[in-house]
Amino acid sequence: MASPVQQFEIEPIVPINVGIVDLSFTNSALAMAFAVAVSSAIFYVGTRRLALVPGRLQSVAELFYEFVANMVKDNVGREGMQYFPFIFTLFLFVFFGNMLGMVPGNFTYTSHILVTGALALFIFGAVTVIGFSRHGLGYLRMFFPKGAPILTAPILIPIEVISYLSRPFSLSVRLFANMTVGHIMLKVLAGFVVALGLVAGVVPLAAVIGITVLEFFIAALQAYVFTILTCIYLNDAIHMH
Repeated sequence: MASPVQQFEIEPIVPINVGIVDLSFTNSALAMAFAVAVSSAIFYVGTRRLALVPGRLQSVAELFYEFVANMVKDNVGREGMQYFPFIFTLFLFVFFGNMLGMVPGNFTYTSHILVTGALALFIFGAVTVIGFSRHGLGYLRMFFPKGAPILTAPILIPIEVISYLSRPFSLSVRLFANMTVGHIMLKVLAGFVVALGLVAGVVPLAAVIGITVLEFFIAALQAYVFTILTCIYLNDAIHMH
C-alpha cells in the first residue's frame, strides 16, 4: 500500500536541466496549468455570449465575480477595487487548486508550503509596498496603535512588529496544513477500506464519504479565508486601520 504522503511527491514530467538549475515541468506545474485552463474556460465560454437571462456557465462566472467583488468592497472599500484583478485571480487560483485537488489522481499544489509560502510572501511584500507608497514613513504608525499611552511603546511596538511579520507564515501555513491533513486522512481511511474488504470496510468507507464531503467544504472555505485575509491586509495598507 502506498504511503499517505506519497501523493505529495513532486515528480518531473518533462525533465529540463540548465546547468545546476532544475526547470523541469512537474506534476505540480501540470496541476496549476490545469486549474488555470479550467477557470479560464469557464469565464471564456460563460462570458462569450452574454445574455440578459444567463445560462449555467454565465451564472457561475457572474457568481464568482460578484462574490469576490463584494468581498473586496466590504473589506477594503471602493478604493480597493483597483486591486480587484489580482485578488480575483488569487481566489480562483487557490479555489480551483483546492477543488481540482480533490479529484482522484490530480495533484494538489496548495498542499505544498513552497506554493502557499510564495503566494503569501508576494502578498506580504505587495501590501507593504502599497502601504509605504501611500503613506510614506507614516505607515510605521501601524506598529503603535493610535491613542495608546507612549509609555507602552516598548511593549506594544515589538508585539505589533512580530504580529505583522508573522502574516506570511500564518497565511501560508493555514492553507498548506488544512489541505495536507485532509488528504492524508482520506488516504489513510481509504487504505483501511481496501485492507478490510467491502463488508468489514463499511465503517471506514462511510467515514471516507463523510470526510470527502467535508473536504470539499474546507477546500472552498480555505480559498475564502486566504482571500479575505489578503483583503484585510490590503485594507490596513490603504486605510491604516
